Amino acid sequence: MKQRSKAVFKKIPLALLLSGTFLSTLPAFAAQVPAGVELAAKQEIVRNNGSEPASLDPHKVESDVEFNILSDLFTGLITIDDEGNPHPSLAASWDNKDNQVWTFHLRPDLKWSDGSPITAQDVVFSWRRLVDPKTGSPYESYLSSMHMLNAADIMAGKKQPDQLGVKALDKLTVEVTLDQPLSYFLGMLAHPSLFPVSQAAVTKNPDKWTQPGNLVSSGPFKLDTWTVNERVTAVRNPNYWDNEHTVINKVTYLPIASGTAEVNRYKAGEIDITSTVPEIQFVSLKKELGGQVHVGPKLGVYYYAMNTTKAPFNDPRVRLALNLGLDKEIIAGKVLGQGQKPAWHLTPDQTGGFVFKKDKYSEMTQAQRVTEAKKLLKQAGFGPSHPLKFNLLYNTSESHQRIAIAAASMWKKNLDVDATLQNQEWKTMLDTMHQGNYDVVRYAWIADYNEPSTFLNTLRSDNSENTSKFNDPDYDKALDNALSAKDKQQVGQYYQQAEDILSTQVPVIPIYQYVSAKLVKPYVGGYDNHSPLGYIYAKDLYVIKH
Repeated sequence: MKQRSKAVFKKIPLALLLSGTFLSTLPAFAAQVPAGVELAAKQEIVRNNGSEPASLDPHKVESDVEFNILSDLFTGLITIDDEGNPHPSLAASWDNKDNQVWTFHLRPDLKWSDGSPITAQDVVFSWRRLVDPKTGSPYESYLSSMHMLNAADIMAGKKQPDQLGVKALDKLTVEVTLDQPLSYFLGMLAHPSLFPVSQAAVTKNPDKWTQPGNLVSSGPFKLDTWTVNERVTAVRNPNYWDNEHTVINKVTYLPIASGTAEVNRYKAGEIDITSTVPEIQFVSLKKELGGQVHVGPKLGVYYYAMNTTKAPFNDPRVRLALNLGLDKEIIAGKVLGQGQKPAWHLTPDQTGGFVFKKDKYSEMTQAQRVTEAKKLLKQAGFGPSHPLKFNLLYNTSESHQRIAIAAASMWKKNLDVDATLQNQEWKTMLDTMHQGNYDVVRYAWIADYNEPSTFLNTLRSDNSENTSKFNDPDYDKALDNALSAKDKQQVGQYYQQAEDILSTQVPVIPIYQYVSAKLVKPYVGGYDNHSPLGYIYAKDLYVIKH
């Protein structure tokens, strides 16, 4: 969701994209105010973020609840545009040898928000901290997925964090070594978990460095206040390397989980950008507010994860039966109805330009699926005299509740299965999920980069985001083969193998593919909802006089 001056970014040869030698001549991503537009005197934006952030430590979080804020407070070595092209941020340029050894050249005179210099050592410190098992990051396996040298062994406790394949050649030069070439390395590099953090700030206040007054950041904004369960505020960072192209002076993030309350406060003028649009009000709001309702693409899949280490969910027949017992057409089209599509595979359609074939279950009628599901449950030992009963956990949200009620009703009607609904606040649910204290839990995955591996890697046996604890050597092998494949067609074949395994093993039940739906005030300029990753960057926005 970035405002772009499309004429500037001409199509660039792949070799130049990878080398980075041309990039320092391109303009930064920033607010592009059209000629003749009169700006408001007060350049402040209020966004609803949907939930209270679990943390503002880039190494301790895992969702867009936190990334929405962190992407304003911090920036990475590079940024990625909506077409997947890399552009400079902290790094002015870069080059590589055989797509395996990458050298990034930081901008001179980079500063943290407190005025201290940003150095290559900060990058090294940050990535070692991310992969260090002592940190306990949900994203600790991200560097392993990038094939950064020794990352997997560090996660496993076989090597120390200082053996990670990253080093500072001098104050402004970072060298990264991979254990094999990776075609989508640059796309992964822009992820918020790789935002450098200040070594001095973290070392000085290890447990409190993210609090107001302690947190120093590298992005266009810096943390001002954080009142738990009320609001987070950020103000313009004058030390940001591209501050002169930022227009907004203050951003407020609200943690409102209720869609009804969110809409009411939007209509009252207290919110400028909502986190979503309640499904139950979607049609009426389109009639009432017209162009203020924005719907765009979003690479994400909503699913129910099953605890595969716990009976009866260690039985793939039970998992498949629950998958087949849901009428996803009704959930996507009726319960939601904003353009979401039913999901029968983990990877959303057209991710990274890949196309996956439909599995046999998606081609069945719902009646046929229910018949097959009943057979599977009977084989697994469940029936009228011994009904399947479990708890379905979701985080507090009217939308999640409506979906859970619909799912439980379908399971009961179609399969005589009893699902007891439980809800917890976001941070509590994350703790419950990671501790494995659940039967079935509502979750979702939003793409970290535009390539199928961002979804498929989450179910690798050694991935830190594999909360269902799925373990299938054939699945891992298919993804390994995709990494070493020689062309995109062959890569797609291995990804298809992985999806085929998931369609029968079903560690998670894909329910629908996301869209991004928000209410945006007409005076908010620079809003663009065409980013497949769904981010909105405050540095791209401006407030028009109204």
